[in-house]
Amino acid sequence: MNKKTMSLFFAAAAGAVVVSVMLEPGRAQSSGETKQVVGLVRDIACPLQNPKSTPTSYSKDCIVQCAKAGSPLGILTADGTTYLPVTTTMPDMGQEQLKPYVGEMVEAKGNVFERNGGHAIEIKEIHKLPPASADK
Repeated sequence: MNKKTMSLFFAAAAGAVVVSVMLEPGRAQSSGETKQVVGLVRDIACPLQNPKSTPTSYSKDCIVQCAKAGSPLGILTADGTTYLPVTTTMPDMGQEQLKPYVGEMVEAKGNVFERNGGHAIEIKEIHKLPPASADK
């Protein structure tokens, strides 16, 4: 490695350290209390790419196909927030908790985490909502 390459390498490494220190305040935050998240269990890609895809306007067949193909799942709330399921285990097994509810409205309770605009829930309890309750 020549001196110019080494200088660029060290400058990039120093920049990475500065960025990581600057991002430190963005650490995951937990409320420390159980919160409730109500929404549609679905793949996360479609609502990100298609603003018309909401918890009340969607194709269940499309959601099921995406889930079967391995697309990551989340809970899409009425305000458009998507909560990704997380667990304290390694590897993370949060996705497994949502698979039985693909395409269904649910109420999930657990610790909620937020970081840099992302949202996650460590699900402690989850159940399907009846169709009438999903409209509330």
